[in-house]
Amino acid sequence: MKRAIVQLGEFLTLKRGYDLPEHARLPGEIPVVSSSGITGTHKEARVAGPGVVTGRYGTLGEVFYIDEPFWPLNTALYVQDFKGNHRRFVSYFLKWVLNGTESNKAAVPGVNRNDLHARKVGVPEDVGEQASIASTLSAYDDLIENNRRRIALLEQAARLLYKEWFVHLRFPGHEHTPIIDGVPEGWEKKPLGTVAPLKYGKALKNDDRVPGPFPVYGSSGIVGTHAKALVPGPTIIVGRKGNVGSLYWSPDDCHPIDTVYYIDSENSSLFLYYALQQMTFISTDVAVPGLNRDFAHSRSLLVADQKILRLFEDTASPLHQQMELLKRQNASLAKARDLLLPKLMNGELA
Repeated sequence: MKRAIVQLGEFLTLKRGYDLPEHARLPGEIPVVSSSGITGTHKEARVAGPGVVTGRYGTLGEVFYIDEPFWPLNTALYVQDFKGNHRRFVSYFLKWVLNGTESNKAAVPGVNRNDLHARKVGVPEDVGEQASIASTLSAYDDLIENNRRRIALLEQAARLLYKEWFVHLRFPGHEHTPIIDGVPEGWEKKPLGTVAPLKYGKALKNDDRVPGPFPVYGSSGIVGTHAKALVPGPTIIVGRKGNVGSLYWSPDDCHPIDTVYYIDSENSSLFLYYALQQMTFISTDVAVPGLNRDFAHSRSLLVADQKILRLFEDTASPLHQQMELLKRQNASLAKARDLLLPKLMNGELA
């Protein structure tokens, strides 16, 4: 299909977002959108939805379609004027245009709005064709979002099960189990360090990573892949620097980097994963936020008897197996969508 060659600024207008420090945000339902997506809420919107947001500083090349009024932060650019183009199409078009975008600032990573506006691009001018392309691609995203909701519900079910058994102490057979000093008979409070010692992740810079099948974990979750794993799965990852106390369950072999601790596969369990979610890991380093390992190891953990622990694993494992299946489906859907994207945008496919 024919494409008109124009400057990006003739197709749409990007504008910088607005300052809104966390301490100035008020309780509300309006999403606050940064360069990495929705990062909070506020009671007031600056932009009427639906809208499109991309990163100006920080995370670059990501594009977010926001279907409601929102507040774009100053780390982001948002589409101020769609110039009559299909809005959902514009979100996919920007994702295609910005793929591989890198900073043009040496000291502070960022992109220049004027440089983006001057970029030459090929665009379908027919809004009907734009709508058709958006419909094709959004079908994949709708399936992905539906799976994400199902994953969230499954994890919520496992979390509620943990609380029912180990917080409210309504575990199977609780009616016949004596409670001694607030602890069921046969259970024991132990320091975390004696149950599951935290081990340090290993540094792996972006330049040293070789894309492969093994996820690389930082304190914000999966931050890439690598050709070699550092530890076998399953393992629990605990944020050490940055997102202090963040928790991730990896069923597969992986590489935890130096911003996290990990618990090795011999000591990792779904019981422990949900138990750690009940702990409050407070940053203990004023200058650089971080989780002190000795402090974490001193935290008390209520450990059930082996019969109850095995029963919990047997009950929670099928939920996690369903979650992993849905995550793999989403990875396949995203891969198929991303293969279609350039072909639809350049007119190779109609």
